[in-house]
Amino acid sequence: MLHLRVVSPTDRTAEVRRLLEAEPGVAHLVILPGTAVKPAGDVVLADIARECADGLLGALLALGLDRDGAITLEALDTVLSDAADRAEAEAPGEGSDAIVWDELIARTGEDSRLTGSFQAFLTIACLLAAIGAVTDSPVLVVGAMVLGPEFGPLAAMAVGLVLRRRDLVRRGGLALLVGFPLGMGITALATLLFDATGLITSASLDHLAEVEFIYEVGPFSLIVALLAGVAGILALTSAKSASLVGVFISVTTVPAAAFASVALIEGRFVEAGLSALQLLVNLIGIVVAAAVALVLARLARRRRDRGRALSTG
Repeated sequence: MLHLRVVSPTDRTAEVRRLLEAEPGVAHLVILPGTAVKPAGDVVLADIARECADGLLGALLALGLDRDGAITLEALDTVLSDAADRAEAEAPGEGSDAIVWDELIARTGEDSRLTGSFQAFLTIACLLAAIGAVTDSPVLVVGAMVLGPEFGPLAAMAVGLVLRRRDLVRRGGLALLVGFPLGMGITALATLLFDATGLITSASLDHLAEVEFIYEVGPFSLIVALLAGVAGILALTSAKSASLVGVFISVTTVPAAAFASVALIEGRFVEAGLSALQLLVNLIGIVVAAAVALVLARLARRRRDRGRALSTG
């Protein structure tokens, strides 16, 4: 279930109430007349099934409540109510499969910003991956994969492509085009420092049996990236963020970026090139697969909506 709160101008509250009362997926409805101060108006509260959230948000936005009032939505972990059970049963579809597009836009838009913390996490992840690679430590490499924040911009680009939101594509692209080169540059400088202090040499890269997957590019590189893209977007749209950890571990974006820097500094140009190719394959594969999954989800939703309209008509 989701909790919906609407701040509505008084002249539109009756229409908001009509929309919510007509939706079978609404479990609880509370109207507090005149309680909103900024912006002034009424407050409407409702608990709704996730399956009907996208349609309700569209109808509320059509009333201009995002301009003259406010609409907020949050997930409810526990709801003990027979009315809530009936609402979820009567709402079309399955809640775990429902996509709330406005929620997805807000989430990916926030996660894709090029911020100081985003750059810090990406840089630290690259440094950890570089150390893990030269020490042949898969544990460190996996830790770097989990730490890397790159899926946010990739998801934003996929959403932007599907919804034709250039702002999301541009924001996600900027985070990747600035974040990875900067993180790789700092990793290269760290490699020079490690060289100067004798911590690593070119010979350190001769025997890396445990982490060879970083620069071994093949058909499975693309297949894994495609699967990760689908799994990642499903985790976001179904609000099962815990599944994202598995996505982070399955792709070698950060390790490939880090190892490309290390190999380049150590004069291992073949490995550097293969690592860069691995990075490119992963980035493109994730975006393409996530976008295709979203397109298929939209088509499935439209078919359900048409079927529902025909059955009620």
